Amino acid sequence: MFAPLQNDTFLRACLRQATDYTPVWLMRQAGRYLPEYKATRAQAGSFMGLATNTDYATEVTLQPLERFPLDAAILFSDILTVPDAMGLGLSFALGEGPRFATPIRDEAAVARLEVPDMNKLRYVFDAVTSIRKALNGRVPLIGFSGSPWTLACYMVEGAGSDDYRLVKTMMYQRPDLMHKMLTINADAVALYLNAQIEAGAQAVMIFDSWGGVLADAAFHTFSLAYTARVLAQLKRAHNGVIIPRLVFTKGGGQWLESMKQLDCEVLGLDWTVNLARARALVGENGPNAKALQGNLDPNVLFANPAQIEAEVASVLDSFGAPHTDPTQSGPTQIFNLGHGISQFTPPESVEVLVRAVHAYSRKMRTARG
Repeated sequence: MFAPLQNDTFLRACLRQATDYTPVWLMRQAGRYLPEYKATRAQAGSFMGLATNTDYATEVTLQPLERFPLDAAILFSDILTVPDAMGLGLSFALGEGPRFATPIRDEAAVARLEVPDMNKLRYVFDAVTSIRKALNGRVPLIGFSGSPWTLACYMVEGAGSDDYRLVKTMMYQRPDLMHKMLTINADAVALYLNAQIEAGAQAVMIFDSWGGVLADAAFHTFSLAYTARVLAQLKRAHNGVIIPRLVFTKGGGQWLESMKQLDCEVLGLDWTVNLARARALVGENGPNAKALQGNLDPNVLFANPAQIEAEVASVLDSFGAPHTDPTQSGPTQIFNLGHGISQFTPPESVEVLVRAVHAYSRKMRTARG
């Protein structure tokens, strides 16, 4: 059904296999910093008009790959498609973030929640298949979802939040309601990601964007435990090919040792984490060793080209000597930003970044060889 993969560097790095260079892709790489994206969005009329149209979603997913030699594509969609399918009424106003018409605020609303019919998300799975075909084997396609906790934050708050007061009030005052919501979210996310895998996704990523706002004990109870519940239900392979699973918790650096126990292949890191320390904690050899993804500060992309190149080198040096032995697994890095790319980023800066990652990481391997 799909063309053979020509560039498997990203997937090999996910599986802690030696690669010729460090692969690179960017969170939110398809999006508002590209003029061609803005033109397509204008055609579509709205964000959801873009995300729910197979042709548009395919087009914008491929746009960054036409410009930059990236090593993976990521599905163009949104983390809030799952609660939207639960009937919460998702909308995006231009220049504003997402908003739900009917947030979950009380016991009756939680009681009505259930895992949605995946047919309501058929537009996502159709987009996955369409993108995978359009890629024609160029690079792998990553599918994704929000984490159960991150979805709950939006579902209760009704939009983004500065203080997470409403969701934390429910969490502390009625933990029973929060656990019920998180259980439903986790089971929905697992179904959703498995359907993306069946549609053609070659890796899947869980974005725990708001895990870092939790107190230590609450993170383990209300975020990590439910991310683990998702991972336990995910397909390990499809059609005989391993499907790597990636987890990114923004602000999660202090919980790396706990996250090492997660049943996934890759941990994403934000820019506050020291890569050498992370590698020593979770990335060296052992039964639960993880590939690491990250972690350049997105604002580096507003610097001049020489400074961008220097910061890229600094991140690669921080991770340390690349794994080069093809006969065994070892510590690997997937280069990425520490969070999503800013909409104000000059596209030329992304070109500098991607080429610098490839060039410097090849040089590191040559120096070792």
